[in-house]
Amino acid sequence: MSHTVSSPEPSHPALGALPLARAAIDRRCERRTEAGWLDALRTREDTRHLVLIGGRARVLDGALTLLQHPEVPDGGATIYLGFDGEAEILLHSFHEAPQDAAGPVASHVTHPGEWLGLRDVAAGLTARDAGLFVEAVAIANWNHAMNFCPGCGGPLKMRDSGWVKVCIAEGTEYFPRTDPAVIVAITDDADRLLLGANKAWGGTRFSTLAGFVEPGESLEAAVVREVAEESGVQVANPRYMGSQPWPFPRSLMLGFTATALGTELVPDGQEIIDLRWFTREELADQVRSGAIAVPSGVSIASALIEHWFGGVLPEPEHLEN
Repeated sequence: MSHTVSSPEPSHPALGALPLARAAIDRRCERRTEAGWLDALRTREDTRHLVLIGGRARVLDGALTLLQHPEVPDGGATIYLGFDGEAEILLHSFHEAPQDAAGPVASHVTHPGEWLGLRDVAAGLTARDAGLFVEAVAIANWNHAMNFCPGCGGPLKMRDSGWVKVCIAEGTEYFPRTDPAVIVAITDDADRLLLGANKAWGGTRFSTLAGFVEPGESLEAAVVREVAEESGVQVANPRYMGSQPWPFPRSLMLGFTATALGTELVPDGQEIIDLRWFTREELADQVRSGAIAVPSGVSIASALIEHWFGGVLPEPEHLEN
């Protein structure tokens, strides 16, 4: 008799259930360490398989396409993802489309649908599929990048169903990394929102300020430091709002609000080339006119901005071709 995975209803902070923070599978951490567990699952008829090519998965009618074993291309990194209440699910990750005698296998898979990236579809996926996709992209990125021992340079072998790598020469174990980063919605005494334009975005796309947490630093200290470095603004009262993974390649974004102690702006000139204070009316008008762009979709920056704004920002009236 089949059953679904049950867990207590999570208690979400102010931003609620963010698109990339949803999950509805059991990762079975206690089982994936068992010797032979992954091999035993590969060919079972009830196992389902997610194929990832260059970070993209096949999506049909708003759902991930899960295959049976005979449909899976050979090669790639095989990693255990979890149990969804109906089936065990394995990942098969490829940097690029695997080849056979007829050419790229991906182009000959008979299942309909499109090969799409996580950011393209995550908001429309179920909690199960969103959680699977995020987990798959994150662990695949680590597995593809972590091939040699940082200590001796020797090759690593996979263990624990893809969740640990071991140096063949030294026996040292290496585990997947997650890099914490803070992202902050800053307001002044007039409840205006501070947004900055990153040099890499061309100067017209504005977002909340963000940066990585340094070793030996608390999240709150990182908020104060990063904002001061990028904008010259001193802030107080950092308040945690929510978090979600951002596996591009391995970040965990931790959302905060903070209150500015002054309004003078000094862009750092390295990353941030423009800074502006916005009222709600000013931000809506400039987004609507196309004068500036702001984050949208599944990013936590979008969630922070819309939480301050009190709803969804207007769409640009004139879209570029």
